[in-house]
Amino acid sequence: MKIFINPGHCIGRDPGAVNEKYGIEEAAVVANVGAGVKNYLEAAGHELKILQSDNLSGENPIYPNVCLKANTWPAELFISIHCNSFTNARAHGTECCVYSHWSEADRVAYYIQNKIVEKLGTFNRGVKERNNLIVLKGTNMPAVLVELAFLSNEEDCQKLMYRQDEFAQAIAEGILDYLSDN
Repeated sequence: MKIFINPGHCIGRDPGAVNEKYGIEEAAVVANVGAGVKNYLEAAGHELKILQSDNLSGENPIYPNVCLKANTWPAELFISIHCNSFTNARAHGTECCVYSHWSEADRVAYYIQNKIVEKLGTFNRGVKERNNLIVLKGTNMPAVLVELAFLSNEEDCQKLMYRQDEFAQAIAEGILDYLSDN
């Protein structure tokens, strides 16, 4: 299968969420997790492309266009990886977002969501419909946006800092479980 990985935001340009206490940026965390997912899935025999860019759909032509690259490759599955953040530091857990429920993307998200929660013990915030996210509505293949955990929550942040490889394994295993059930 041809799988496109999009670590969110852009190192050096758009850090995404930031935990000031630990000096950790979303863009760096998801770059590491995305690279791990790519390695695990390539080892399982799949073809992967990875692109972290500050241009999701043509809004910043200086950088490669994420949706266009995925669509023209063409990818068969699209995974965007992010970290959540909220003003209330008690907000925590993992969630996956899809363009619409009852879709193939929803099925993939279910497997990824459950594997992350199982492996890392994060709170299960569920699979959510988010039809306003450009990477979900601008791609032609099943697309899932994974919110690993909250950088703004102490316990989640520790996992994001020290268990990045486990997040990568969980995403890859979730995808592989989905593929083996089809």
